[in-house]
Amino acid sequence: MSALKIKKGDRVVVLSGKDKGKTGEVTKSFPKDAKVIVSGVNVSTRHRKASQTNPQGGLERIEAPMHVSKVAIATKDGKPSRIRFEVKDGKKVRVAVKTGETING
Repeated sequence: MSALKIKKGDRVVVLSGKDKGKTGEVTKSFPKDAKVIVSGVNVSTRHRKASQTNPQGGLERIEAPMHVSKVAIATKDGKPSRIRFEVKDGKKVRVAVKTGETING
């Protein structure tokens, strides 16, 4: 398994699925499964029955993990771009293919 090119805290654009075109921040990354959780995207709703821990019950909305191939890093202008690794000053950095800008982290 190679290193994920998308990390926690990255601003990403969804490329496919019901949330195509939406942008959000990666809140959690699962490198072993090649999945990420993006805030406000891929929200699933669960109907919860009232219990002692949740006496109110009702609808519970949670962000489900999505495959990393469905998202791409958003450049400064908000458009998606692929990522490549380059070595600059002896450090391995991530670079946006479209613009050539270095991605922090």
